[in-house]
Amino acid sequence: MSTQHDHNLPNPYADGPPPQIDLLSTVTGVPQIHEQAEAMTIHVTLPPGSPGAPPHRHSGPAYGYVLKGEIVFELEGEPERVVKAGETFWEPGGDVIHYQDGNHLIDGESQFVVTMFCVPGQPMLIPVSAEELAERKSRRAPRP
Repeated sequence: MSTQHDHNLPNPYADGPPPQIDLLSTVTGVPQIHEQAEAMTIHVTLPPGSPGAPPHRHSGPAYGYVLKGEIVFELEGEPERVVKAGETFWEPGGDVIHYQDGNHLIDGESQFVVTMFCVPGQPMLIPVSAEELAERKSRRAPRP
């Protein structure tokens, strides 16, 4: 598969200027999604200091974009990182634990949108128990 993406095509039916299209990020090695996957896009608003969702999984891949502020993002096996407004994040879903998606700002709101591809009949977020977190502790990247 090529990484060359031509999204700005001439439009012979347009009278005005063409759209400006900027590639924000790409992901390779995207896992196959369920044949009847449900795609959903959600908008999340995190108040100042919000820890976000508890550790969880998604049944399929998720791709997000931070609209405002900064979020702390952490997946199993990767160090936590701060994703700022205008940046994207990705997770493969499945067995990978999503540890953090909280607001990095204590004095301002943060917002992001995320599109998730879920297995039919499964919830969007699948909580992870404290026991499983303890069992998988060695898979979590070192804490700062």
